[in-house]
Amino acid sequence: MNEQFTRQAQEMFSAAKDAQIPENMQAFAEDSVSKSREFYQKLNETAQDNVTAVEEFMVASHAGAKSVSEKFMQNAASNTESVFDAAQSIARAKTLPEAARLQADFLQQQTAAATQQMKEFFELSSTVAKQTFESINKATAASFEKMKKD
Repeated sequence: MNEQFTRQAQEMFSAAKDAQIPENMQAFAEDSVSKSREFYQKLNETAQDNVTAVEEFMVASHAGAKSVSEKFMQNAASNTESVFDAAQSIARAKTLPEAARLQADFLQQQTAAATQQMKEFFELSSTVAKQTFESINKATAASFEKMKKD
C-alpha cells in the first residue's frame, strides 16, 4: 500500500511539474499581494501615528499631573509652615485673650489662604485638563485627516 501511495504521489508531482498557471491567475495573485502590501503599509503608518499621539498624550498628562502635584506639595508646605508659625506665636502669648486673638487671626488667614489656594488649584487643573484634551483632539484630528487622504 505504501508503494502504491508513493507511486501515485510521484505521478502527481510529475504531471504537476509541467502544469502552467494561467496568466490571469498570476496577475490576480500579483495584484492581491500588491494591494495587501499597500494596505499593510497604510495600516502600519496609521498605527505608528497613533503610537506617537499616545506618547504625546502621555507626556502632556504626566507634565500636567506633575504640575498639579507640585502645586499641592507647595500648598501643603506653606500651610504647615503657617501652622507652626501660628503655634509658636500662640505659645509666646502672655495672656489668654492674646492667644485667642492670635488663633482667630490665624484661622482668618488660613481661610483666606485656603480660598486662594483652591482658586489657584482649580485654575491649574483646568489649564492642565484643557491642554491635555487639546493634545488628544489635535492627535485625533490629524489621524482622521490622514485617513481621509488615504
